[in-house]
Amino acid sequence: MDVLIHLFVGLHIIGIASLLGGFLTQMKAMGAGTARFVPAMLHGALTMLVTGVILVGLNQAQDYSVDNIKIGVKLALLVVILGLVYVKRDEEKVDKGVFGLVGLLTVANIFIAVLWT
Repeated sequence: MDVLIHLFVGLHIIGIASLLGGFLTQMKAMGAGTARFVPAMLHGALTMLVTGVILVGLNQAQDYSVDNIKIGVKLALLVVILGLVYVKRDEEKVDKGVFGLVGLLTVANIFIAVLWT
């Protein structure tokens, strides 16, 4: 079961990399006011959601401790990210504030995962 958990942790990290990488590739365009949400960002957020839910289930099935408040905060941030990216995915240009918010929430989600113990 630990191998399966590690597999999904790896997939979760790939989702984070896709979301953050999509954001970082659009940083120059954000400065010019022409940033848009690329498909990699939507797919990364969806991957994070699916693998995160699976990880919580697998960890609880193994009777490992799961900090439900931490998971709830991370889920809330991810739902906001996913909602913004999904709603604005077809727009040619996304407002700098909205685009920056997605990047900020993504980085906050990463730091919550790493620093909240």
